[in-house]
Amino acid sequence: MPLPRRQILRAAAASLVLSTALLGGCSSGSHDGGVSGPTWTIKDVDDKDVTIPERPERVVTLSEPATDSALALGVTPIGIVSGRGQSSVSNYLKDKGEGTKGQDIEILGGVANPDYEKIGAAKPDLILVDGTSINNNQEALDKLAAIAPLVYTGYAGGKWKDNFSLVATALNKEAEGQKLLSGYDQRVKDVGGQLKKKGYGNKTFSIVRWQGSAPALVLKELPPGQALTDLGLKRPKSQNRDGRGHSDPVSLENIATIDADYMFFGTLGGSSVNNPDAGGAADAQAGQESLAGAMSTPGFSALTAVKDKHVFPVDGSLWTSTGGYYLMNTIVDEVSEILIDQDGKGSGGAGASNGGADQGDSGRSGEDGAGSTQAPAQTPGSNVIQQG
Repeated sequence: MPLPRRQILRAAAASLVLSTALLGGCSSGSHDGGVSGPTWTIKDVDDKDVTIPERPERVVTLSEPATDSALALGVTPIGIVSGRGQSSVSNYLKDKGEGTKGQDIEILGGVANPDYEKIGAAKPDLILVDGTSINNNQEALDKLAAIAPLVYTGYAGGKWKDNFSLVATALNKEAEGQKLLSGYDQRVKDVGGQLKKKGYGNKTFSIVRWQGSAPALVLKELPPGQALTDLGLKRPKSQNRDGRGHSDPVSLENIATIDADYMFFGTLGGSSVNNPDAGGAADAQAGQESLAGAMSTPGFSALTAVKDKHVFPVDGSLWTSTGGYYLMNTIVDEVSEILIDQDGKGSGGAGASNGGADQGDSGRSGEDGAGSTQAPAQTPGSNVIQQG
């Protein structure tokens, strides 16, 4: 029977203290990637002391939020894990980072399946991980803590800002982190005000991940759901709740529960945490293709969002997974683009079922001081299902 989460973290912290002490006395072997130079002590997510380098130089990030946050803070990890349902970095992070981009960073295993041999060979001086990737797995935490100082930064379904702030602390980038968070707050305030003026405050919004032949819902506790809440966008009654820290599967008999006035629709292809090499894409084009397949599912074409052509194919790695600062800001940018710039014109109805949809505008500008991020290469909601 799995240990309670708090008990696991206490054990991991104890293991970390022992590992760190051992690392300090080693000059060779598997602990070469340990602490060297000045150190300081911080509190992890469980309020336990962890001794880490003051200025870590060889950081490994083993979750999507940790990788996202490090890149946003100007730190390029020496190794990462692949994005959920993907064999490479999360699609939305491929072009992110200063200098070295996300797509060029070495992959050291998958989400929930880190490659300990590769991680050890990389000789990190700090490892960042959270409950979105390793949860209730004492053995995994012990193995990682034996390689380098380990900071557990957050829980699945936790507040993204708390996770981001702890990553910033671990990287000694607290001032930079606070500046980014302030920019995000101002950005959502501005966009949320525009959305209210456009009349979206009285509408409902759904986030759907389509996997194979069935849907799952992204509810309010996940970062994309938190973004909608920050923007003042409401969820349908059936979705106005927190989930369990991951997408909530929906049976086809209950397909009506995914409906709303507007729907953001993505996919992670055919891959899964346990089978990341199964194939399939996660970008907006993959969402468009999955939408075409969903139209043949009984009951889907009868949904209000579909009939009203208010379905927006989006990048599933962004909208139906998890992440940090880049994910949140990019979602805000895409909501602004789709609902304000494009007046909420999406796919659905007879047009989508016959293979066609309205063509939207393209492209938002790059970063600005308010925390806006570069738009992805494919503009969400602007792709069309071609005839034939």
